[in-house]
This record gives sequence, C-alpha cells and structure tokens, in this order.
Amino acid sequence: MPQVRIIAKNFMDLVAALPVFKLDKLYDSVFVCEAIMRSLPPLSKKYVLQMLYIDVGLTAKLLEEWVLSDGLSKHKAAVDRLLQLRIFIETVDRKKETSYTLNEKFKGNLQKYIVNGEAMPREPMPSSIVVRLPTLEELEAHALEQWENFLLQLIRLTKGEKSASFSSSIMKVVQRGLLSSRDNDGLKLTENGFQFLLMDTNAQLWYIIREYISTSEDRGTDSTDLISFLLELSFHATGEAYNMNTLTEVQEDAIKDLSQLGLVKLQQGRKESWFIPTKFVKNLAMSLSDSTSRKEGFIVVETNFKLYANSSSKLHCEILDLFSRIEYQVPNLIVGSIAKESLYLAFSKGITAEQIITFLQQNSHPRVATRIPAVPENVTDQIRLWEADRNRVEMIPSHLYDDFPSKEVFENACDFARETGGLLWEDSQKMILILRGEYHEEMRNYLRRQR
Repeated sequence: MPQVRIIAKNFMDLVAALPVFKLDKLYDSVFVCEAIMRSLPPLSKKYVLQMLYIDVGLTAKLLEEWVLSDGLSKHKAAVDRLLQLRIFIETVDRKKETSYTLNEKFKGNLQKYIVNGEAMPREPMPSSIVVRLPTLEELEAHALEQWENFLLQLIRLTKGEKSASFSSSIMKVVQRGLLSSRDNDGLKLTENGFQFLLMDTNAQLWYIIREYISTSEDRGTDSTDLISFLLELSFHATGEAYNMNTLTEVQEDAIKDLSQLGLVKLQQGRKESWFIPTKFVKNLAMSLSDSTSRKEGFIVVETNFKLYANSSSKLHCEILDLFSRIEYQVPNLIVGSIAKESLYLAFSKGITAEQIITFLQQNSHPRVATRIPAVPENVTDQIRLWEADRNRVEMIPSHLYDDFPSKEVFENACDFARETGGLLWEDSQKMILILRGEYHEEMRNYLRRQR
C-alpha cells in the first residue's frame, strides 16, 4: 500500500502556484512585495536589488556573468525562483536571446519601500482605550493553548465527541484531508490526519493555512485577498492591539477563524473590540526552514523501550497513545512503552517509523536531547525493523522522463531534481530520470523554460 505523505509547503511556494492574473494582483500591496522579497534566496535578492533601478531588460548571458562558474547551479535556482513568482518577466527576441525585466508592480512597490522605509499596515490602538494587554509570555502561552485545544478537538471528533467550537470554515479545512466519514460511521482520522498529529507545530500550522486558503473560493472569498491579508498580518507588532473596525468583512471573518488557531487573541472593551497578533502570525511569511526556535522537549525513551513523558497535557497523552501503550499517568508524568502491537496499529493508520522516530527526537527531554543519539539506537532500529516486516515494498507515486533532446538538458534536469529533493533514480547512459510525483509540475515548468 503506498504511503501518503503531507507536503506542508511554505507560503512562498503557495504564492508561486497562483495563476498569473492573481499573482499580479497580489503585487498591488507593498506589504506582499516586502514579504516576498524577504523570503527570497540570497542570490535572488541580490539580482532584484541590482536590477531595481534598471529600466531595460538584462540578457540571460549577462546575468550569468554576475556569478562564478562554480555557482551556476545556484544561479539557475535563483532565476527559477524569480520566474516562478513572476518577479522576473522573461522575453525572447527574434534572435532567440532570453532577457529578464523586473515586474513593474513589484519594482515600483519595492522602490517605495526603500525610499519611504517600513510602514505599518495599521496603527495600534492607544493604551488609554484598551484594557490591560497580555504580556508576551501570556500571549505565547495563549497561542500554544489554543493550538493544543485545536488538535485535541480534532482527536476528540474522531471519538464521537461533538464539538461546536470549530467555525464552519475551519471545519471544512479539517474535513478536506484530515477527517473522513464513511457509511454513517462518524468522523475518522485519515492517514494524513494521523501523520498531521506527529508533525512539528510549524509544519502543522502551514498545512492548515494552506488548506484554509485553498478552500477560500468555496466560501466566496477571493484567495488573493486572503493571501494578501495574511502576509500583511505578519507586519503587525506582536502584543499590540489593533481595532477590528479597520478590517473589511472578509478580513474580520479571517481574524475570527485565526483566533481559534492561536494566531491572534481577541479582546472586547466597552465600545471597541480588537485583535492582538501572537508569535504564530509573525512566521506566516517565513519558510519552514527559517524557523530556528525549538520548544523544550518532554520525552525520555530508555533502552528497554520504556517511555516517560514529563507532561500533564491531555494532548501529549493522546498523541503518545497513537503509537505506544500508555500504562499509567500521574501528575506531570505519563508512563508508557513502545511495543510491537502498538506500533503495528500505528502503521495500519498510515503513520511511518520515521515520523515516530522524528517525533521522539524532536520532543526529547533536555536531559537527553544533547545525548547522541537522543533516542537509543536499539529502539529506533527495532521500530524500523517492525515497519519493514509489515511493509516489504514501499510504493512512491512517481513520473518517468526520457527522450531528452541532449545530454546537457538531461544533466540540468537531474541537477534541478536533486535541488528540489524530488530525484528518485537516474540512468545517465539511457538518459532516463524518475521523479517523485509531487514534483512533476515543477519539473514540467522547468523543462518548458529550457526549450
């Protein structure tokens, strides 16, 4: 049975996948342009800044001269990123010479930003109007509590417990890929749903935001307006209060949904109501790999397969129960064991050995986190062996490419596949390439640009 994996793309990949007319509409906002500029790879930023005040197109050959010969692969990746985001507009003249110019809207907004400096999307409310604002520590605790409640409700829904706290928009998101209902048997977590619970918080957040945007058209909301607002939110100061009256109806609905996920905190005064951005919303314009913060772990795994979790969290107990046998729980301590039966049950739900091992490593207690390895090798090896016993063959959706016009085109395609992480296999003699299925569209676009 093929393993189903969730690809929690970063925000910029999501933006790059938009149709041309929607992408151009996004660049009407200076905040979107600034957020995208910040997300670009260093070499892409360099090209944009060097071309910002050049009014004529630069040839591809001239652009290549800006880098050393050993940096050509990074150069191609940088140019591809700019083309995907339509920051570079590509033109080919009669002599079939390729030139690049900057997107006029993006260029104009970036020039304004450089001349005028950073501006706020809206001004914070004066302290004389708002009630006591939470401290940054209280706000962070609130954000984590809301997110844990969201995950806990997701698990409880599958156990037949009804919950009215999900808005209809958020309910559509979780039903899209995390929950399913068959034969009037109630809601059940899908394979994707079980895998989702073992993701780190940033990856989970990106998945929900991506699906929230993907379902926006069904709610009658333009996805471009929603993306623009979400990127704009990342420029608000964490811990400051912003008046709800400054929002459009679409933005107000989005803020109410985001408050359920812990991205903002809502407060009500005598006459006014406001929202307060949390640390989650500050990461919206950043890629997953940009996040360097690591939450303190709570799990200790021993060589005898015993598992100790220094936690009183109901969510932690529910997640550990997905792949281990919980033996007992006392205040601030969960004791369990990793057994063949509990792992087989986890594997049958679509959870993989690597996801379990990664979860244990990422959440290892500080006392063992510095130990190499943090999880004993005999435990990780046995988890993999038990999975191998059950899954002798791994099936991966993929695409085969052949009939390349030249060796150079084939090698460039292989380099591109390696950089994106999608390469599965190559045969340089027969010029055959096999790529992971989820990277097919990117490869197709790349090969079209090479013609």
